[in-house]
Amino acid sequence: MKLITLIKSALIFASITLVPGMAVAQTATNSSSQTIAINSNNLPSNSTSVNYLQPLNLVTLAYQGGLKQHGIPSGEKLVFETQNKNIIAKDLVKAAVNADKLPSQLLNDQNYLSAVNLQLNALPDYAAAD
Repeated sequence: MKLITLIKSALIFASITLVPGMAVAQTATNSSSQTIAINSNNLPSNSTSVNYLQPLNLVTLAYQGGLKQHGIPSGEKLVFETQNKNIIAKDLVKAAVNADKLPSQLLNDQNYLSAVNLQLNALPDYAAAD
């Protein structure tokens, strides 16, 4: 295994197993009581800042079983279904939208879908380190 793959696997493994609460978008308040988005991105709309799951956090949430009620399996079953292309990025995003974890605009955001796809493609390596 290449060193870079090993390092990436270790980082994702740590993310999946050691930080189970990271799938929740976080906010903080500064001294002037303004809310600051910690885990945010800009949607392709007029809003300037919104909170939603990052692609890694979405895949982690699914891997841990957070989208089971919406048809996405967890753990090794998710890895298997992803490898066989039975579950793709859009399926994960759709399930997260149905679970009120993501805004529906992300179903058409190719950058977000591509980032989720990258995480899904790396999932077998991450799970192997588990």
